Formats: sequence, structure tokens, C-alpha cells
Amino acid sequence: MSVVPVSTRVMNLARFLTNQAERQPDAPGFVWGERVWSWAELEERVAALAAVLVEEYGVRPGERVLVQSANCNQLFESMFACFRAGAVWVPANFRLSAEDVAGLAQSSGARGLICGAQFTGHAEACARVLPADGFTIAIGAADFGPDIDDLIARHRDAPAPHARVDRDDPAWFFFTSGTTGRPKAAVLTHGQLAFVMNNHLCDLMPGTGPDDASIVVAPLSHGAGIHQLAQTAAGAKTILPAGEKFDPEAVWEMVEHWRVTNAFTVPTILKMLVEHPAAQARDHSSLRYVIYAGGPMYRADQITALEVLGPKIVQYFGLGEVTGNITVLPPAHHSADDARMRIGTCGFARTGMEVQIQDDEGFDLPRGETGEICVIGPAVFAGYHDNPEANAKSFRDGWFRTGDLGHMDAEGFVYITGRASDMFISGGSNIHPREIEEKALEHPDISEVAVVGVPDPVWGEIGVAVCVARAGADPAAIDLEGWLAERIARYKMPRAVHYWEALPKSAYGKTPKPMIRKELARRGQMPE
Repeated sequence: MSVVPVSTRVMNLARFLTNQAERQPDAPGFVWGERVWSWAELEERVAALAAVLVEEYGVRPGERVLVQSANCNQLFESMFACFRAGAVWVPANFRLSAEDVAGLAQSSGARGLICGAQFTGHAEACARVLPADGFTIAIGAADFGPDIDDLIARHRDAPAPHARVDRDDPAWFFFTSGTTGRPKAAVLTHGQLAFVMNNHLCDLMPGTGPDDASIVVAPLSHGAGIHQLAQTAAGAKTILPAGEKFDPEAVWEMVEHWRVTNAFTVPTILKMLVEHPAAQARDHSSLRYVIYAGGPMYRADQITALEVLGPKIVQYFGLGEVTGNITVLPPAHHSADDARMRIGTCGFARTGMEVQIQDDEGFDLPRGETGEICVIGPAVFAGYHDNPEANAKSFRDGWFRTGDLGHMDAEGFVYITGRASDMFISGGSNIHPREIEEKALEHPDISEVAVVGVPDPVWGEIGVAVCVARAGADPAAIDLEGWLAERIARYKMPRAVHYWEALPKSAYGKTPKPMIRKELARRGQMPE
């Protein structure tokens, strides 16, 4: 018997903020440096900004609003204002170039732009591709558009109502990092994100509520924005450090002052936080969950984080397309003792999600065998905007194909081998760089490492390792080849090792392998 749904209408995500403004109007909702906004103040500003979009600029449900801004309260507010208006929030990574952001405006079909005053070049580039009835709003005083705060002040007395939304209505275009090509816009919907919020609160930070505080140590345009949306759903305040640049000392100072209980970050940032002297000098006993995602965290760095923070770190594995909801490794499954730790695992399937390791034909592989990590469930996105070719490649029989390789043990814990695109073939043998990187990082004098495959006329491809030595260590005295010889098979051994002061990072805080190859070529270190 088939059942036709009576309605697919769902709650507008902006209700998360409205609920807190009703339940705890005077409590702090957002803190930026020395400034504090109550939940009621945030609600008033968001309702007015939604009215600006609808009444002043005629934004209709489903239209896209691009946002180019560093972390600030207006960036946070623009998300809820777009949701409330029924528009689609399209945040760009503020570190992208003007040309790149103009490309996002064009590919997303953005109707308008909200842009930080310091990004004049970005605003000018976007203006050339926005439609004839497009608009630009400035965050701060700028020649390219009216100040967002002035517009909000004009509409305080006529707030916009919450737009009606259905489960599959787009709410957020989440741009992928685009390390292998131009960024793609993953379409996140109101219904999907509502599930994700519940899942985050269930799996990552159970028990989070109005007495909690969360600190932002990553751009709100991406994973940190998802995390802060979950904080709003739970009524926990968001703490935003004042400076635009990452400052570990300032982060630990605010953790101590505001008694921060949770944080979301990426492994490279967590590594810098726990290795900073302020981690020892400041009181961070209030922390219950320090969540890391967005890339692999090597075992040596896991141990350091556990020694500094205690059993409070949480790992999750997930792509923007699945809004992070693939696997979770809670604090109880972390240990500095190798005998008590499933070393290398990224955890088990998130609540309500199903994970499989599939072969090239889409069949579920036996436990222990390596294949592509695939996932189905309510957190999977609605597809890429206006990109049927990418959708066809990314989905198979309803399963989302992550492009990550891995295997699953008998208890359902997943282990990531690496990106399918990172694997290289040397002399007919498949080599996964992460295995080599893990072993290299066990060396006491190695801080960071990246292994890439490069062309070779004899072997097809060979491995090249790029390392960063720990502070005080002499790279010339490090015998990495001798160290690895006892830990990996000979055919996996990198044929060249280079030491740099730092590894290049993308605008997303990651170290994509194409960037390593490009820098090797620029330095003249690519093997002949």
C-alpha cells in the first residue's frame, strides 16, 4: 500500500534562535571579544535583517545570498536571516581570492552579496556577475553598499515572519574545498539539517544545554557554522575570539574566562592548541568535549591531546556533503595507551546512518577488506547544485560515495586508508600515503609529514616525503629512512625526503596533496 504524505512542511531552521530568545531572552547568546549579545538581541537583529532581504531587496524563497566575511556576529546573523526569509545561505571561505568568490557567485546563481567592508575587490568582482536586480550589503562602512547595521536599524520595527519551508527546501549551499577542481555547492536542506542538529547533540556532545559555552576556532562558513547551529539549537552560547588570526593564547584565555565546555576544530588546529604553553598555564577543566574533524589526526598527535586535555576528545568523520555525519569516536574510545585504543579508527556509524565498504561494482565487502567508504541516511545532502555530472559520479544505488578508502573491523569500526585520489601505484603495487605518514610521525623529531606519489619513468610512480621537524630538532640529524625501514615494507619506502619549515595549507586548514606537488615543483625538488 502506498501512502501519499499529507504534508512535507518542516520547521524553519531560524526557529532554533527564536526558541532561545523566548526561553532565555537575557542570557548571553553570542560573544565576540569584549562584546556580548543576548538571545533576544540576536533574534531582533536577525528578524530585521530578514525583513531587509525580503522587503528592501525583494528576496524570494529559494533565492541565494552569497556571504563573504571573516568571523563576526553579522556572519552568524546572516545565516539565520537567510533561513528566516526562506532564502539559501551561501557562505564563502573568506580566504578565497576575489576571482574565486565571483566564481561562487556565478555558479550558485546568487541574487545578492553580503560582504565584509575590507573585501572591496571581492565585492567589485561579484558585482560583475550578479543579476541586474542584484544587491550588495556591506558589513561595516564601504563604498560598494549600505552598512548592514544601518539596514537592520531601519527594519527593527517591522520584523519578517518565518517563511514556510518544506523538508527538501534548500537552506545552505555548502561549498566543498575544491582541491581537485572548482568548488561544488552541496545542497543542504531544512529537513536534513534538522536531523543533523539532533545527531550532533546526540553523538558528539550529549547533555549540551543552556549552561554550556562553545568556542569558535574555525571559519563559521563551514564546519564551525554547522557546530554553532547545533549550539543554538541547544541554547549554548557561542564564544568568538576577537582577532581575525588564530591565536592559541587568546583561545585558552577565553576558555578559562567563559568556562567553555565544548569546541570544534580540525586536527592541525588542535595540535597547535595543545602544544602551546597557554594550554598548561590556563584552566581548561570546564571542557567536556573537544571535537576534531576535517582530516586525519595522527596517533602521535592524539596522544599529546589526550595527555593535555584528558579523556575529552571526540573524533568524527564526514564530508560537507553528509554534514559530518558518517562516523563518531567518542571519548570513551580514545586512549593514550595503545593496548586500549583501536589505533587508526575514525569510529563507528553515526546514529541513524548506515556505512558500507564497497567494491568498484558497489557490492558490500567482507569485514577487513579495503574499498570505498559509502553512506546512506537522513544526513546525506540533496545533491550538488546544477551539477548533474558530479551527482552521477557521487551516487550509486542511493549510496553516497565519499571517495575515501578504508575498511571495517568485526565490530563495525571504520579505518580510513586515505583518499582514493591520494593513492599511487609504484611498480604495480598500490601505496596509501597515510600508512607511511602515520609511521613517520611516530619519530620523536617529526612534527608534520605529507607523502605524495610523483611520476617515475621506471616504477610509474614513486613516493616523496615532505617533513617538518619538531622545534629544536636538526633535520640533518634525522634518519627517517632508517626509522621507516623497520616499520613499513621496502616497496612503500619514499624515494626522497625533504624538510620544510612548514607544510602549505589550503584556505580550509588542510594540506592537499596537489599543493605539495606544486610546491615541490616550485622548489625544484621534484625527482627528474
